[in-house]
Amino acid sequence: MADQLIRATAAGGGIRAVGVISTRLTEEARQRHKLSYVATAALGRTMSAGLLLASSMKRDGSRVNIRVKGDGPLGGILIDAGLDGTVRGYVENPAVELPPNQKGKLDVGGAVGHDGYVYVVRDVGYGYPYSSTVKLVSGEIGDDIAHYLLTSEQTPSALLVGVFVGADGVTAAGGILIQILPKAARDEALVEILESRIAKLSGFTPLLQAGNTLPEIFTQLLGDMDLAILPEIQMVRFDCGCSFDRVLGALKMLGEAELQDMIEKDEGAEATCHFCGEVYQASRDELAQLIDDLRAESV
Repeated sequence: MADQLIRATAAGGGIRAVGVISTRLTEEARQRHKLSYVATAALGRTMSAGLLLASSMKRDGSRVNIRVKGDGPLGGILIDAGLDGTVRGYVENPAVELPPNQKGKLDVGGAVGHDGYVYVVRDVGYGYPYSSTVKLVSGEIGDDIAHYLLTSEQTPSALLVGVFVGADGVTAAGGILIQILPKAARDEALVEILESRIAKLSGFTPLLQAGNTLPEIFTQLLGDMDLAILPEIQMVRFDCGCSFDRVLGALKMLGEAELQDMIEKDEGAEATCHFCGEVYQASRDELAQLIDDLRAESV
């Protein structure tokens, strides 16, 4: 099934639901960054969460940055997701691997750590970005982002994100976000029904592995609550805006002396994009041209 995102409403507009399938883009991230099993799960969950959060933004060009920093061996996770369905990200220590947790699943919480913070920045495309910081709840990503939504955005939310990694790579990844909007937040019976249904789910990836589509998952959870699935299906993908021209621009900012030192000692320069792992090589001649440009600009 293609990577995609769909939106829905229920309970007369009192419930907002978004679902995303991110299997292929998570596999691309795994390959690009040479991720371990647990690192793949951690990054994949965070990228899915970022796409789900970005889906509620209104203005073209809006983006969400999520940084998860715990005390576990994985180090930090950083993702950047857009309303346009693009996402990129990386982890600090991609080779970290841990034994399965007590439930026999990938120990994302142990890799991330339980003491730390989630930092969320929403860039709405104008003015200053909105930023917020909350403490980690579990390190499992889903619970932590749901905690952010409740404490920072005052929106009761259930967030299920998951990644299944097998010997051949990622075979299922994605998530679902269900939010109770203010008009329905006081309906305690509705809240209890939703909590009960979500609690019965064993996770998100088992639903995908059982062959369920996103509309079928929505129907299972919300089908008797005046469910309305929006017709638009948005494609999502791993995408990074890095380029060789941007690398040259960054090198140029180092100044003439540093560039000359690179020419003499290294006979060029190499730069790797943290977000996508792309490696860029700048030759002696290209560095020399940057020096000529700097001299011409100073005249």
